Amino acid sequence: MRQIILDTETTGLEPELGHRIIEIGCVEVLHRRVTGKTFHCYLNPDRDIEQGAEEVHGIRRADLEGRPRFAEIAEEFLGFISGAELVIHNAAFDVAFLDHELSRLSPEGGARTIGALCTVLDTLAMAREMHPGQRNNLDALCKRYSVDNSRRDFHGALLDAQILADVYLVMTGGQSALELGEAPVARADAGRLVRALVRPLVPLRIVVASAEELQAHELMLGIIAKASGGRCLWQAPPQQRTANE
Repeated sequence: MRQIILDTETTGLEPELGHRIIEIGCVEVLHRRVTGKTFHCYLNPDRDIEQGAEEVHGIRRADLEGRPRFAEIAEEFLGFISGAELVIHNAAFDVAFLDHELSRLSPEGGARTIGALCTVLDTLAMAREMHPGQRNNLDALCKRYSVDNSRRDFHGALLDAQILADVYLVMTGGQSALELGEAPVARADAGRLVRALVRPLVPLRIVVASAEELQAHELMLGIIAKASGGRCLWQAPPQQRTANE
């Protein structure tokens, strides 16, 4: 399964008031492994940045002079995320801004929407369900799950997406060192599909002890038998061993 961990930074809080996206950061996760593929860009919003927003992410309007506008990167961005499951912390915020940017590309209607291109998983909603009554912002989750966020002096879209990828994988079971496949399994109580991990049919390697190792083993059992007064179960016949156990 392909997932994209996504975050944005903006000029303010309300797209309806004309606020714009100024940074997009995406991290690709394939079958629960971070692949190293990312999408990242800063954007020229053609407007001022609110002071409160600047205090959060540290990006000034002057920093964005000469950067592309959303229309210039839209197709590359959509090509990167299309068909994936987007994993976003407080997804409603980012999706609203992305849909607003897409609507500006088709002012007469017929604009594409994120919901039509991707499925969306909100890790904030997930965290609230898992940890009701607790703080569930990204910093709190990093502390709860021992994820390093020491570089996070300011919010940054790519950095936050990288941190969220670590948090999400720990929240949902961690990155497996085994090669695990996925199979959809119907869960009747919620009427949803959950992804069940299944172990591939890989023949196990059988390692047999060498003659020298067997000899050393018997020598050690003799030492144990002598020290225990003959009560070494490993040297007893199988039927006696079962009775003693």
